[in-house]
Amino acid sequence: MPRPLDGATGERLDLSEYYADFQKQYLGIRDFWKLERGQVYAEPGNASWEAFEAGDWSESLRLLERSRDDLISYYRENASRGTVSRRLRIVSLPLTGYIQWELEHLKIRDEAGGHSRILRDVDVATLEDHGPLPDIYTLDGDLMYRAIYDDHGVLEYALRYTDRVVVSRCRDFIADLYDRAEPIADFFARKVAHLPPPRPTKPAIPKDYLALTGRPDPIRS
Repeated sequence: MPRPLDGATGERLDLSEYYADFQKQYLGIRDFWKLERGQVYAEPGNASWEAFEAGDWSESLRLLERSRDDLISYYRENASRGTVSRRLRIVSLPLTGYIQWELEHLKIRDEAGGHSRILRDVDVATLEDHGPLPDIYTLDGDLMYRAIYDDHGVLEYALRYTDRVVVSRCRDFIADLYDRAEPIADFFARKVAHLPPPRPTKPAIPKDYLALTGRPDPIRS
């Protein structure tokens, strides 16, 4: 299987440009495919993640559950426009604290209509001889973004790709892996449900990190 980007380069967008472009383009698409590979991120601006980072797991879960109705409405709106969202999450074992938190989030997304599947890192090892797979997401066959993170694991900027050959190749790459992956409900029941509350795996970043770095609040993607 070819590497998804195969040396392609994208246009760099700062976060305000990326957020505006993504929200505009997402409204008119039919399918959305997302591949996530990193195991430790930070999500300042997400109240549930901030509770997890502060060590309050019960509050973090409460906030995730509180988002369920909003997510149901969001995916119903997607369905009414004919948009289908699929996400492939690569995970390593043992799970990092961040991944345990994110899987709680993705499970709710999946139940709300945002389809998610899980694939182990060992299942993509032969594809990573030149480094980890990129965090990429395609909007139909015309547009793709790659998320780029800073040293704290916080989204810093995005790369935008519009070459249809590149985008279609990456979409097919994600779809092929997705077909081989496990439904999140099954993986969660086997590997996550029994776990004790996780601990953050990185030192806490400043609460006003986004303001300090001049970055806007995150959007849903």
